[in-house]
Amino acid sequence: MDLSLTEEQQSFRRLAREFLDKEVVPHRAAWDRAESVDTAVIPKLGDLGFFALTLPEEYGGDDGDALTYCVAMEELGRADSAVRGIVSVSNGLVGKVIATRGTDEQKARWLPGIASGRRLGCFGLTEPDNGSDPANLRTRAVRAGDEYVLSGTKVFITNGTWADVCLLFARTDDSGAKGISAFLVPTDSAGFVSREIKGKLGLRGQATAELSLDGVRVPVSARIGNEGEGFAIAMASLDKGRVSVAAGCVGILQGCLDAAVEYARERRQFGRAIASYQLVQDLIADISVDTDAARLLTWRAATRIDAGEPFGTAASKAKYFASEAAVRAANSAIQIFGGYGYIDEYPVQKYMRDARVMTLYEGTSQIQKLLIGRAETGVSAFS
Repeated sequence: MDLSLTEEQQSFRRLAREFLDKEVVPHRAAWDRAESVDTAVIPKLGDLGFFALTLPEEYGGDDGDALTYCVAMEELGRADSAVRGIVSVSNGLVGKVIATRGTDEQKARWLPGIASGRRLGCFGLTEPDNGSDPANLRTRAVRAGDEYVLSGTKVFITNGTWADVCLLFARTDDSGAKGISAFLVPTDSAGFVSREIKGKLGLRGQATAELSLDGVRVPVSARIGNEGEGFAIAMASLDKGRVSVAAGCVGILQGCLDAAVEYARERRQFGRAIASYQLVQDLIADISVDTDAARLLTWRAATRIDAGEPFGTAASKAKYFASEAAVRAANSAIQIFGGYGYIDEYPVQKYMRDARVMTLYEGTSQIQKLLIGRAETGVSAFS
């Protein structure tokens, strides 16, 4: 299996890094303090092609591969994970579901705007009482002639107050996972209310919201797939989403490594650079090895997607290892920076705060272990 990048992929990485170092990195601390990314950067990301990655060319996408998408997520994670989340949810979760499961009408309506970054999507799955157990979600979709009437609450929804469309999962009957369906709901619909959640530990710049739906009406044509297929659609999209999260964590790891090495070379204590001390090199070595290991696991999962091979377990392994490694790396980087690592003049404290949530969303580390264990043993931990 060849895990090297093509010249085209390397060129995209250089272009992405140059753009992000100019348009995102200088502002990330201010955006973090303000708890809001400057949304003017979103169409600029669209112009560079971040939102078009892997979407169909006929709708403004680039028909690209999963590995290039991972490269993009790495660079976004290195620059600012809050910005990465905006792109990965709108493109990777919402756009890809529309591209693979949507009707021609749905694709024509939503994909051009998503691919250009002029419209955003959000993924409405998590509920206040159902995070790791989405099969028991409570939001309802009641058929009323040629419409569905939607009622319920969603929480921790990335892009929730900025999105133009919500890929919403709701219960159409009471038969557990088989009773869940998926809908494309315009966020300007009557009865659709979003409230931004403030005071987050990390990812402070992205709009994370609670959504309330009170009698929201959508036509039957807004449903993605058939009734009862929503849970399968959500799980399939999350498998790919885990690869995206893993790639973003690789970016955090790389950012921690770059920052730690640069600081250790410059910082002097007891008459010499702290990079010369063996215990500092020990910390840097751990970050370096974890970075390579996380990248290889993530790229392996991406190449399986591109080859059309089963990738769910590979995605869980990548997401589990990379997210936990990102937390370790950020902690070690703060140790190298000492007291300066604790203030937001330097990036490592933000890497720590952003990394911590990566072990929680799109499947906690514990859920990933259950999935990996089930794959190895053939025995479900949920039974």
